Amino acid sequence: MKALLINKNENEYSASLQTIDRAELPEGDVVVQVDYSTLNYKDSLAITGKSPVVRSFPMVPGIDLSGTVEESSHPDFTAGDKVILNGWGVGEGHWGGLAQYASLKGDWLIPLPEAFTSQQAMAIGTAGYTAMLCVIALERHGVTPDKGEVLVTGAAGGVGSVAISLLAKLGYTVIASTGRQEQAEYLKSLGATDTIDRNTLSEKGRPLGRERWAGAIDAVGSHTLANICATTKYGGTVAACGLAQGFDFPSTVMPFILRGVTLTGIDSVNRPKEDRIEAWNRLAEDLNFDHIEAMMTEISLSDAIATASEQIAGATRGRVVVDVNR
Repeated sequence: MKALLINKNENEYSASLQTIDRAELPEGDVVVQVDYSTLNYKDSLAITGKSPVVRSFPMVPGIDLSGTVEESSHPDFTAGDKVILNGWGVGEGHWGGLAQYASLKGDWLIPLPEAFTSQQAMAIGTAGYTAMLCVIALERHGVTPDKGEVLVTGAAGGVGSVAISLLAKLGYTVIASTGRQEQAEYLKSLGATDTIDRNTLSEKGRPLGRERWAGAIDAVGSHTLANICATTKYGGTVAACGLAQGFDFPSTVMPFILRGVTLTGIDSVNRPKEDRIEAWNRLAEDLNFDHIEAMMTEISLSDAIATASEQIAGATRGRVVVDVNR
């Protein structure tokens, strides 16, 4: 089978496309013939070695996959079932989706919703599933469309693109924060009412600012997240799901004790199966299917290494889908 393989020998770190024996697949109770995977920011960090994402070597990256069950000893799945996988440390500590086959724990898999093709599911992927978890969190904390503007940061990325589409379809007024103003028309086509430059949020700010946001979905962290909390309206909620700017949080308690702001963390890697199924069912209902193709760029497995460097440099847009069979 073809696979993208990461190796580390002493101080040498490498990623290459290889043909390997399927017998080398790790232990698992379900073998999936992979149709599509994706290139997420975490995958690109792993492939380029820019961050110590990979925990054992050799490693096949790819935190997402969709495909067809070929063999199963798991009670929930039989040969021929269409399935998807997001997270669970796959591509970090267990071989992932950037290969033609994957051997996995059946508990990590969920059925592919009937509303989606395998390709569409990967056009959504972990990024879109995370965006849906964020939207659900805002809803559960009482952020409704009538409360005011909702901010989405990292808007031209995968999480941001899907979040804008979801929020707009649900009736929210969405403001998109991006460092790429050339993408403003793309973001508005997904449903953003307006865009702001990310630099307005990315520098050290005041402990409290003018109240503006009823809610926010932040994939950036650091000063950006601190400034969002400082400018969120009384009783508003911020869903934090990323750290593109940094993992620090240089804030104060003032937004939380003076304005009752809620900061809710969104984990998608180890989420219980029932939460995953709920999120994917909501995506089938609430995502504007007309936006899927606009958000997606498809590449071949052989293109993944070069595209990973482009993604780290901020030169990709939306979702990168990998056809592992070409």
